[in-house]
Amino acid sequence: MREEEIKRKRTESRLVELIPEALSTMNDNRINGLSVTEVVCSRGRYDAKVYLDKSYLNEKEQLEALKQLRIVSSYLSTYVRESEGWFKSPKFTFEFDDQLERITHIEELFKQIAKRKKVEGSENES
Repeated sequence: MREEEIKRKRTESRLVELIPEALSTMNDNRINGLSVTEVVCSRGRYDAKVYLDKSYLNEKEQLEALKQLRIVSSYLSTYVRESEGWFKSPKFTFEFDDQLERITHIEELFKQIAKRKKVEGSENES
């Protein structure tokens, strides 16, 4: 791993900790309890895509949270800069993470395949 990649991974790891910390200081119940599942920084660390856990929010609440997060993104940048002593902070974009849903779907597909193989195997034995 090159030095640039190490710095990027370190920044991503730190942002995963700092963003929920900053959100918890806010008085908005729509966003102060959100948890960050992953942060992916661009190559130059100018932009960061923040993935949030959506497990306890419905679609309407997700849209409201994203709207509010866009409004407070400059506060988050300031919070990150000041707490880390950085000269600049990445520009944040927020998305809800659907990786858990995809994993669950893939697991269900594997279960279906296993059932089919089991049925085909018992038919071939007869």
